[in-house]
Amino acid sequence: MGNSVEPSAVLFVSADPTRTNFVSPPDQEAIRASVQRKASLRLLPVIGIGYCLAYMDRVNISFASLQMNMDLHFSATVYGLGAGLFFVGYAVCEVPSNLLLLRFGAKRWLARIMFTWGLLAAALMFVRTPLQFNVLRFLLGMAEAGFFPGVIYYLTLWFPAQTRGRAVSRFYIALPLGSTVMGILAGWLMGLNGTLGLRGWQWLFLLEGIPSVLFSLVILWFLPDGPEKVTWLTADERSWLQRTLREEGTHAHLGHNAGALKAVLSPNVWLIGLFFFCALTCNYGYSFSAPAILQGATGWSVSVVGYVVAGLGLAGATGMLLNAAHSDRNGERAMHVIIPCVLMGASYFVAGIVRQPWLLVGSLGIGFVAYNALQGPALAVPTQFLAGRAAAAGIAMMNTISILAGLVGPYWMGVMRDATGDYRAGLRGLLLPSLGAGAVMFALLSRLARTGDIIGLGSGPPLAVGTEIVVEPDTGREIEL
Repeated sequence: MGNSVEPSAVLFVSADPTRTNFVSPPDQEAIRASVQRKASLRLLPVIGIGYCLAYMDRVNISFASLQMNMDLHFSATVYGLGAGLFFVGYAVCEVPSNLLLLRFGAKRWLARIMFTWGLLAAALMFVRTPLQFNVLRFLLGMAEAGFFPGVIYYLTLWFPAQTRGRAVSRFYIALPLGSTVMGILAGWLMGLNGTLGLRGWQWLFLLEGIPSVLFSLVILWFLPDGPEKVTWLTADERSWLQRTLREEGTHAHLGHNAGALKAVLSPNVWLIGLFFFCALTCNYGYSFSAPAILQGATGWSVSVVGYVVAGLGLAGATGMLLNAAHSDRNGERAMHVIIPCVLMGASYFVAGIVRQPWLLVGSLGIGFVAYNALQGPALAVPTQFLAGRAAAAGIAMMNTISILAGLVGPYWMGVMRDATGDYRAGLRGLLLPSLGAGAVMFALLSRLARTGDIIGLGSGPPLAVGTEIVVEPDTGREIEL
């Protein structure tokens, strides 16, 4: 077909020979927009709330520690080790959990994960010794393993590469909003100290664990396993989505035909895992120590610290949405990730050297916003070179590598706190992994661009399931593509 042909419509020949439709390019765009709108409204709020609860149950010990460490005589090192052991359990079960998600289906497996982690999160109220604390945190990590990579894989079933950055950010906004909700509730829950003979930190674990158990039923009821049987997509919408994702999969570095082992051993998967290991070392080093850092530097009450954390969560959510949308619109990932990495490292370094409380709070806030801003573009990267079963295994392996940062970050901060008497040296040390994250992302995207092993961010293929025929506008002649 010559370059002079300007198609005015695409003849869509269905797999059903009795059904043939003409679909003009504007109609294709309308179908694409309709699919993405429906998927966003019906799926993202459900999995977003689920991840919000997961994040709260994961890091609420940062507030609980303000009372618990004194009550149970835990040192900062003991607390940091227990906080980090969650991520060891998480890493051990990450890949098996994601492969089981493929076997049992998304809604059943994600609901199971939520139910068991909610029970274990609430059980932390019974902790009395360091051993009990360590064992329960390890088991909590095992229970939650697979939820986050499972959701990232699940999004690849509904959102093409062009819109995946925004989709990830709209789901992952639950992380900073989880900080907001946790900060608002922390003062009230800790204020229940003495009610029914329970300490405030015990109330915090109980009342933030039970909602996860209950919400597992919502996951089971509302979340479909995939687009094949949902009634809220029309036949044309379902066809467009399935063909778009199938064609993207054929261009992926590790597509639908690649095995799980090949994905697990892929250098690209290990590079993206190393990137998130560096970034998460900074985030968890900060997150598990933030209430103690803020209270120690300012003398604020638990309630005031909670409100500050809540405000930073809102700022982080805003940064996440704006940077992801800008990345998708411009079709660019590298600078939308590397610049926030540099900003994050510089902010934590400044926080580690200033003495004025307002400068400390401002620097920590900038670092937290920068971390959240890089999430949408960064999490879209692995789904641009992984597809199908390889995506499930590869994303799980990425998360297995990166999640160990949850042990390194809190333990580093705890050791430095015990060694120096405050968290300043620990904050300064977060500069190195921040810059390391930026360098790894640059190396990964350069490698993918050089080898061509990455799905582009174009608008996707034409709407079609069977044969595609272009209709020449002047003559009406049909030209088979």
